[in-house]
Amino acid sequence: CVVCSSEHSCWYRARPARPLCSSASASAQGRPVAGAMLDRIIRVDQAGEFGANRIYAGQMAVLGRTAVGPVIQRMWDQEKEHLEKFNEMMIDQRVRPTILMPFWNIAGFALGAGTALLGKEAAMACTVAIEESISQHYNNQIRTLMEEDSEKHNELLEILKKFRDEEMEHHDTGLEHEAELAPAYTVLKTAIQIGCKAAIYMSERI
Repeated sequence: CVVCSSEHSCWYRARPARPLCSSASASAQGRPVAGAMLDRIIRVDQAGEFGANRIYAGQMAVLGRTAVGPVIQRMWDQEKEHLEKFNEMMIDQRVRPTILMPFWNIAGFALGAGTALLGKEAAMACTVAIEESISQHYNNQIRTLMEEDSEKHNELLEILKKFRDEEMEHHDTGLEHEAELAPAYTVLKTAIQIGCKAAIYMSERI
């Protein structure tokens, strides 16, 4: 199975897996298993970070040479780190990627470029909408893991908390750069977040 990152370089390669948590056990096939829940978390988060990378790629294609370009690039650089981490986790845990990756590749870039074409404010409104949704999504996962077994999932919890905080920084950056001045800001934000929730739901399952 091969999945390409936002830079279109193939990353999915078979290699020996290592446990994500200390209590991970092997299945009958020898695959380290932390449960279906962890598989879904890793799959959807990798897909989400892939989509975020494509959104920022689309924004940079339009606004990269403008004054806001360096701001977008800084946020994108952090998203690249997030994606790299989840790519590693998918390989280590042998979690299959969502089959929707080709769609998210195109849809993410189109969303980023499309909102950027409406202006800097609309691009930042897109950032606010996406990062708010992702932060809420991470918070839900953090609560679930803590309720299940916070000690067992400590490593993953620390990763999710760090990424959640960085996503909220991006959210705040969007507001600081006049996201709320975008045309039909509330409508645009709501529409993007509905799409984001649908993407999360589908990527968890297929």
